[in-house]
Amino acid sequence: MAIKTFKKLFLFLFFSTAVSFFATSAHAQKTTLPFGRDSLKVGVAGNAPFVIKEKGGEFAGIAVEIWEGIASKAGWKFKYVPFNTVNQSLAALDSGKIDLAVGPISITADRVTHLKFSQPFYQSSLAIVSRTDKPSFWERIEPFFSFKLVIAVGVFLVILGLVGTILWLAERKASPEQFPTKPSSGIANGMWLAIVTMSTTGYGDKAPITFWGRIIAGSWMVISIIFATSMVAGIASTLTLSGFGNNTITSAEQLSGKTAATIAGSPAEEFLKENSAKVAPVENLADAIAKLKNKEVNAVVYDRPQLMYFLKNNKDKKLNLSKAEYYKQGYGFAFPMNTEITHHVNVELLELTEHKKINRIITYWLGKEE
Repeated sequence: MAIKTFKKLFLFLFFSTAVSFFATSAHAQKTTLPFGRDSLKVGVAGNAPFVIKEKGGEFAGIAVEIWEGIASKAGWKFKYVPFNTVNQSLAALDSGKIDLAVGPISITADRVTHLKFSQPFYQSSLAIVSRTDKPSFWERIEPFFSFKLVIAVGVFLVILGLVGTILWLAERKASPEQFPTKPSSGIANGMWLAIVTMSTTGYGDKAPITFWGRIIAGSWMVISIIFATSMVAGIASTLTLSGFGNNTITSAEQLSGKTAATIAGSPAEEFLKENSAKVAPVENLADAIAKLKNKEVNAVVYDRPQLMYFLKNNKDKKLNLSKAEYYKQGYGFAFPMNTEITHHVNVELLELTEHKKINRIITYWLGKEE
């Protein structure tokens, strides 16, 4: 009996020790830092809402909170090394001064040639903010003074002149009292007949009497019905949109010919030029929004998360953030090529995503999109 008890005790101690050993080994592997260091030098750069330097010298923001969640789970110690710009932090990473860079760092083809990146923790894009105020009287009638309308009226007059000329040529000999032989008077009467026919007014003061004149007039009746219907529908549509619409810009196509503000040197400048918009460069987002409110520009185009963060903290019902997204780019953490912790960071990012912790962080800083 004593031998059996001893064997049971031995087996229990053996398995307990083995489990403890493997757990400790796994934990040690999980928390091992590169090159045997006790702590990491973490470069931090960027702007709100991804990196925010608080009054006490501490850092906060989306990228900072996600990184700290990863480091906490891994049990890693680290020290922040602040930089003015993301490019400066990446240069320090290249030279080995820091172990990784945290912030709104775009994962681009050029950067992955000499740096490693985590999987994206946020998908950024460009977005458009515009006003929702009602259009002014001039804005309502402006479509009727557009270059396109001038061209349309010009084409219409040319067509009337052509129809009037053909009618005059067909009728001038048989009906000189209606269509005088003098070209100016005869063609003018022909145009008058074309207008009366198109409008279905039917004054009866002018009417073709020859076979070819009636063929021409009959053909014009059919053509003008289609033409007049389309023209009236277009005018009605323009009146409706200008009377009940607003100044909201919801897509890139609507930027053509309009003026939009953006941060000088940002990718949004090229985007605006591609869409035939006039660029109004500013130093910061606050200046851009101020220009929009003062009606100095028609829209503001910039990174979507920064726009969401600004509007969340400066609520204005007269401003609208479009749902359309352009120039999508992933933000990730950057590492040197010889790092040993990228895989582990990716695993932790997946766990944070699966537990919806990243989503909660983003919602806290940016709010929920409507």
